[in-house]
Formats: sequence, structure tokens, C-alpha cells
Amino acid sequence: MELRQLTTFIRVAQFQSFSRAAASLGYSQSAVTVQIRMLEEELKVRLFDRMGKRVSLTGQGRAFLDSALSILQDVNRAKLSLAGEDEVLRGQLHIGTLESLCYARLPGIVRSFRVQHPQVSIQITTGVPEELIAKMERGELDIIYILEEPLYNNSWSKVLERQEEVVVVASAELGRALGPGPHRLVELLDKPFYLTERDANYRRLLDRRLAAFDRAITPALESSYASFLLRVLEETEGLSFLPRFLVEGPVRQGKLTVVEVSDLQAVMYEQIFYHREKWATREMEAFIRFCDSESGGLSQAAVIGANG
Repeated sequence: MELRQLTTFIRVAQFQSFSRAAASLGYSQSAVTVQIRMLEEELKVRLFDRMGKRVSLTGQGRAFLDSALSILQDVNRAKLSLAGEDEVLRGQLHIGTLESLCYARLPGIVRSFRVQHPQVSIQITTGVPEELIAKMERGELDIIYILEEPLYNNSWSKVLERQEEVVVVASAELGRALGPGPHRLVELLDKPFYLTERDANYRRLLDRRLAAFDRAITPALESSYASFLLRVLEETEGLSFLPRFLVEGPVRQGKLTVVEVSDLQAVMYEQIFYHREKWATREMEAFIRFCDSESGGLSQAAVIGANG
């Protein structure tokens, strides 16, 4: 039994596909098929049921999956213990995140991370939470860093959860016209709103609150890019509904104003996940620590070291 066979077995179980597992590992499909066949012959069990192009774990395969994960985790622990904490990190890191976090949070985190770990190769992919979760579960992303309502799944390791306020923000001119407040949400609906697209996370939160008042909103502008809405708001009179961390800079500069709304106290949660079947590399753990420290520490307990 070889470690590469265990790695291939885990990847096929994750993707439920020989061809997709092969592509993710850089093997030919025939090589994956041979490795799985040799593993089954050695164990004298059938690990997968083959149904056309789709494969699924047998009962014996599911039992063996936990053992395979434990073996690879033990091997990685042994390698890390020999490497020592002072060894230069040289691996790769593929992060999935939201456009708003990429715009407002990640530049500072990446800058600090690169100073300490300049030889780590970083790739960042943006998307909506549902897309990023699907990519994580397919093994295409090492870590996902999202802003959403609290999410939980037995297949994920959550390593950071921190509360973030979502606020109504106005252009500077409109903010002065509205005055200090507090205001009621329905009193603002005659103003132009620049919002993320329907069913996007911030928009969904606002629409649910409006539905409680039996009201709805027709935005003057919709975009999937929160950073674009921010720029438009700085130059055009209107309102938006965005995370406080995204608007803090323009508010300090006097370009925008946070509008106090008495009946709209809204929060979401910054969260970082990786798949439980993925070994948390030193590069991943280092990045998670930087995400924590750049934002002043966790407001809730992190579950770092979930592999150990």
C-alpha cells in the first residue's frame, strides 16, 4: 500500500469521479483506475461502486476512508515535526473569498503574510459563498474566507468566526441632508439605493427585513461588485447596505456617512473553512493566523488545529 494510492482514493471519494480526481492530481484517468484497482486487490474489498461515470463509496470504502485520512494526517504530522517551525514555507495556497473581503480585508493580510512568507505562492479566487463552498468540497480551494450567516457542516473544519456589522451607508451629501437620526428603515425607501444583486448575502438580509414590514425595494442600481457600489456611492447621491469594514475608510475620509437606522441592526459573520478531508498545511495555518491578527483577534473561539 502506497501513500499515493491513499491520496488518490481520498480524492476519488471526494469527487465521486475517476476523471475529476485524475485532473485534480495531474494523473491520467487510467493511472487513477490502476491505483484504485491495486488498492482494492491488496485490501481484498471493493471500495467503490461504479455506475457509469459516477462512482460512490461502498460500505467498506466508507469505513476505509477514515483510516486513510488518519494515516495521511499522521504522515504529515511526522513530516512537520521533523521540518521544525523555523523552516521557510514554500508551498502553494489557493484561497476562495468574496469580492468585498478581497477588496477590503485581504490586501493588508496578504501584504503582512508576504513579508514573513515571501516564497509561498498565493492564488485567490472570488465568488459567492455557494460557489466557493462547492469548490472547496471539490478540492479546488484550500481555504474559503466568506461573510455569511453562521454556517456549519460535519464535512468542514471552521477555523474562524467573527461578527461583522452590516450598515446603511449614504453619500456624504445625502448623509448631511438626512441628519443624525436615528431613522426608520421605511422612511429611507424613497431614496435611491445601490445594492448587490438579489439573493446575494447582504441583499438577502435587507430583503428579509423589509419583508417583515411588508415592504420591498427596487434598487436604482444593482451590481455583484460591492467595491463598485462603494465608488458609485462616493460620487452619486444615494444609499447602500454594506459591511462596516468595507465602508470604514471612506467614512473616515468624509466621503460617506453611516446612517443610523433604529429598526435595522444587522450582523453577518466572517468565517474561514477548509474541508475536513484536507490536511491543514503549515501555509494554511499561517494564513489563518494572519487573518485573525490583522483584524484584532477573534470574537469567538477558533477551532485551529482541527486535524490534531
